Amino acid sequence: ERPGFLEIDLVAHCGQSTEGIYLNTLTATDLATGWTECRALPNKTQTAVSQAIEAMRRDLPFLLLGLDSDNGSEFINDNLYRYCIAQQITFTRSRPYQKNDQAHVEQKNWSVVRHTVGYDRLETPQELALLISIYADLRLYINFFQPVLKLIAKKRLDGKIIRIYDQAKTPYRRVLALDTLPLEIKARLTAQYVQLNPVTLRANIDAKVAQLWKIVR
Repeated sequence: ERPGFLEIDLVAHCGQSTEGIYLNTLTATDLATGWTECRALPNKTQTAVSQAIEAMRRDLPFLLLGLDSDNGSEFINDNLYRYCIAQQITFTRSRPYQKNDQAHVEQKNWSVVRHTVGYDRLETPQELALLISIYADLRLYINFFQPVLKLIAKKRLDGKIIRIYDQAKTPYRRVLALDTLPLEIKARLTAQYVQLNPVTLRANIDAKVAQLWKIVR
């Protein structure tokens, strides 16, 4: 229930082939609030992933307390391990071949990343710059204006699993409801929120995605 424990995963923008070098997206989702961050990477090297995590950490409205990844070498390596020790970040990994261990971030991979930029192959510096710009607007749009449900209970009834969810709220509203968050951070988030326009953000995102697809296709 504490904010700051994130599931992380990579989305490969490789198209139909994993050969060569292509762009990746680092997706991170906070389990307590649903706050989601996306970072565009030029590749999936250990260095690129670690740099993206550090950049993401600076943009979170709360302290980064824990990371949970899959078993890919881009995460399970000495570089990220030592970084987490130095920053006092709990580092865990999912069980091999158990996709549901990362159900939260896997859902965001589809609903946020794939739903926005699709499945095309992205590999050029121009495409990377556009993807970075898209995510700068997208993180504001989804966290401040897109309500999400949170699973609060499961019950078995007549052999069926019944899932119970709370009232839909934006990640921003869930963050504001945290008793542990300092008032100055809540004030900064509120000031940022009143300056944002969801229609403008959505229009900017759509225009940049159209430009990206034009380059690709």
